[in-house]
Amino acid sequence: MIIYDSVKKRKVSFEPLHDKQVRIYVCGPTVYDDAHLGHARSAIAFDLLRRTLTALGYRVTFARNFTDIDDKIIKKSIETGEPIESITKRYTEHYLRDMHALGVLDADISPRATTSLDAIVEMISKLIENECAYRSEDGTIWFDTSKDTEYCSLSHRCGDEDEAQARIEHEEGKRHPRDFALWKACKENDVCYDSPFGRGRPGWHIECSAMIDRYLAYKDEEYAIDIHGGGADLFFPHHENEAAQTRCATHQKLAKYWMHNGFVTIAGEKMSKSLGNSFFVKDALAVYDGEILRFYLLSTHYRANFNFNEEDLLASKKRLDKIYRLKKRLYGVKTGTPDKAFQKEVLDALGDDLNISKALAVVDEMVANANEQLDADPKNRGIKQCIAANIAWLHKLLGIGGKDAYAWFQLGMSEKEIMHINRLIEARKAAKKEKDFATADAIREELAQMGIELMDTPQGTVWEKRE
Repeated sequence: MIIYDSVKKRKVSFEPLHDKQVRIYVCGPTVYDDAHLGHARSAIAFDLLRRTLTALGYRVTFARNFTDIDDKIIKKSIETGEPIESITKRYTEHYLRDMHALGVLDADISPRATTSLDAIVEMISKLIENECAYRSEDGTIWFDTSKDTEYCSLSHRCGDEDEAQARIEHEEGKRHPRDFALWKACKENDVCYDSPFGRGRPGWHIECSAMIDRYLAYKDEEYAIDIHGGGADLFFPHHENEAAQTRCATHQKLAKYWMHNGFVTIAGEKMSKSLGNSFFVKDALAVYDGEILRFYLLSTHYRANFNFNEEDLLASKKRLDKIYRLKKRLYGVKTGTPDKAFQKEVLDALGDDLNISKALAVVDEMVANANEQLDADPKNRGIKQCIAANIAWLHKLLGIGGKDAYAWFQLGMSEKEIMHINRLIEARKAAKKEKDFATADAIREELAQMGIELMDTPQGTVWEKRE
């Protein structure tokens, strides 16, 4: 496995800290609103990494956190009058619902900030003890970046006067512009918890470092975990600050490898709430099946920025249709032994920093060759079983091709339409039984005019709506 390390800015050979074991932590959502396509892109990218490593024989432990205490959550609670616990519970459930629809596997570990307060307090206490943190007059505990000689060794962006840096420079009580809050002192209309430092709540950056140390870290290694991932927008200052906290609290490097996925854009602009162009996953799922969205978001390399548009989405669906058309030709066939050469080609491609374009080109070739084989020898059960096994393996690896082939081509149709078609098919079946072939042919023609294609099989009549 070769991956692109964001710190080294080049591809490197992946060598886990422990043989064939991989520990991955990915920054999850702040649960104050529904998930947007940026969340989906990141989740799908690291879901592919996890599946690929598993297919290559690694034992993967995967963690994704939920930030359930934050300024945005508190603001929403004040504006709506809804309790924070109710807001975060609902949007956590919504996030998981949307990710399930996209075929994203559940994390092995899903820590939340509010249930990890003891771990957070413990790490802040270590930072104070190591003289890497200090208290300001209002009771806020700050991380002292001047005490970390390796600060900015991750992103090398300490010289940047970017927007994020400019914002934090205006906060009062800090000794240095780049210092950041570990524990925010309790204020009016705030949510507060007891701690040895006084009532308050954790800063954003500390929760990830503390969760990794508590739930995932190797305690006897130079690095706490193998891979830390997230969106490119988190590299600085969030991941930079996480790494600094861990170095100063535990004397470990946080992660051996750092991986970041690209942005999602609409009309060329970075997706963000402030631009007003955020596209919620739930809205997309109301129109398109989750597997179509997954395949579309999956089909661009994870490090590339992704420009969402519906023309490309529909083109991606047609590519996915080819797999399901092939699957239709295997109706009723049990899976056999997959093609090892095909599997190796796909995994070789994904083993090169998740080269999805190359992997999908191999899939396209498999589909084309399979159709040629079936055209030449349509009754060869061994060939059919091998092809069926290839598709089943693809479902496990990429999360695509797992639905019923005929149900796939009925997606988007109303229940009323489906019921009407099924009634006509039953009427045709009855006409054929009575040897009224003229009526049966007339019904078939009526269905054809509706765009419905029938196929009579030993298991019964199946159908699809052609575009």
